[in-house]
Amino acid sequence: MPTNRLFVYLIVFAAGLTTLGVELAASRLLDPWFGNSILVWASLIAMILLYLSVGYWLGGKFADRHPRPEALYSLVGLAALAVGLVPIVARPILRLAADTFVTYDIAILAGSFSASLLLFGVPIILLGCASPFAIRLLVHGSEDAGSVSGRVYALSTIGSILGVFMTVLVLVPNLGTRRTFLVLALVLLGLAIVALIPLDRRRALALALAWSLLLLLLLLPAGFIRSDSATLYERESPYNYIQVVENGPEVVLKLNEGGGVHSVYRPDMALSDGIWDYFLLAPFFSAAPTHPEDVNSLLMIGLAAGTIPKLYTAAYGPIAIDGVELDPAVIETGQRYFAMTEPNLHAVAEDGRYYLNHGAGTYDVIAIDAYRPPYIPFHLTTVEFFNEVRDHLSPDGVVTINATRTETDYRLVDALASTMAAVFPSVYVIDEPHFGADLGNSLVVATMQPTTLDDYLNNTQRLPEPLLAEIARRARPDVGYAKTDAPILSDDRAPIEQIVHGIVLRYLLADDS
Repeated sequence: MPTNRLFVYLIVFAAGLTTLGVELAASRLLDPWFGNSILVWASLIAMILLYLSVGYWLGGKFADRHPRPEALYSLVGLAALAVGLVPIVARPILRLAADTFVTYDIAILAGSFSASLLLFGVPIILLGCASPFAIRLLVHGSEDAGSVSGRVYALSTIGSILGVFMTVLVLVPNLGTRRTFLVLALVLLGLAIVALIPLDRRRALALALAWSLLLLLLLLPAGFIRSDSATLYERESPYNYIQVVENGPEVVLKLNEGGGVHSVYRPDMALSDGIWDYFLLAPFFSAAPTHPEDVNSLLMIGLAAGTIPKLYTAAYGPIAIDGVELDPAVIETGQRYFAMTEPNLHAVAEDGRYYLNHGAGTYDVIAIDAYRPPYIPFHLTTVEFFNEVRDHLSPDGVVTINATRTETDYRLVDALASTMAAVFPSVYVIDEPHFGADLGNSLVVATMQPTTLDDYLNNTQRLPEPLLAEIARRARPDVGYAKTDAPILSDDRAPIEQIVHGIVLRYLLADDS
């Protein structure tokens, strides 16, 4: 029977769509366990390219030995089945990864990450077989080899483009990661079955049974991604895996791998007993005398679920607060689970730096807590960014940013402090007490006017507001001048993740020793 060229081209298109869909869904599958840093992305992309290379090579060799369309459709059908089974097989490996984040065992962490990447080997290799196999079936002589190859790779690439946007904008936000894999698998497998029916009914029937199994899995309840008795709510958005966890009398917000807490809320909360409390002290690094009533506005970049605006409202009254959060789903979560309903808070779903340049006003305090522990978006750390921050501060304003560190490794804190010192005259640091933990946070504060520590001490000596007085008392031993001799970060060169990876790796290796 002659090759149905239309079906071959459709298979190539669908295989390209599925390949990029799987790559992006794979990143979301790994997010809740390993995060979405550039290192995770680089590893995933490298492995996908390796698997595709193997698939191209094997596909060409197999096509030369079995140049029949039913062989191509069977390979693609098996690839689709493997795609649908990935999130099912991955669950125990990813659960191991979750336990690793508690113990910080580098060997298990590396092993589980490697095993997770291996999960994508079979489906991607089989998908990679499609294009060279299709070229072998479609080319009838040297005179049309170039045009046929061009059409095949053009269709595969167009399918890949559609796979990118369909996965990111439609499937993951509306169906979740597990069902995204299943939908991609069902579409590709269904096409392979239709193509096989006139050629090999027995294989078509076998793949139809597999299609029914995947459909059943699609219809079953998805359940929690990170099933935990303390999990109150979880959601996947285009930006994050979002998890609300009950922690005794409070609820906490975790994003992606859950290595850190982004917001905390208790109905009777005065102070949060975390790094968020120390943001309250930022205004008092201004020149003395500075009083609580001098603080009239706050821009919060990295709103999360609103812990810092809630504290500012409690301590300074209903001042004007603009809260910028990249992910609108995080804002919705804050309103639903963290009572983020203060009438003086204007929540904006936007990138923080974009907001500074398109709509931001002038503020007494600009607070930046936009990191995804332990990562900070590099464009919110550079000298160009802090120049833009300065343009939106009042004459006596201050800017403060939260940074990750260990007990002995302040490289990220020092890099931020040095960069801020290139823009602002005075830079300070407040270390959050360790309370026995090795990983911690520091707050870096910079002022528009030249000031000294004596200004801060005078401003906090007799604070009339109880919350402010209490946090000033707690922080007093841990306030000092920042070190400003580290290299300055710029838009052209800001190796933030390299610095953070070094901090984490050093900590893990020290912990193992």
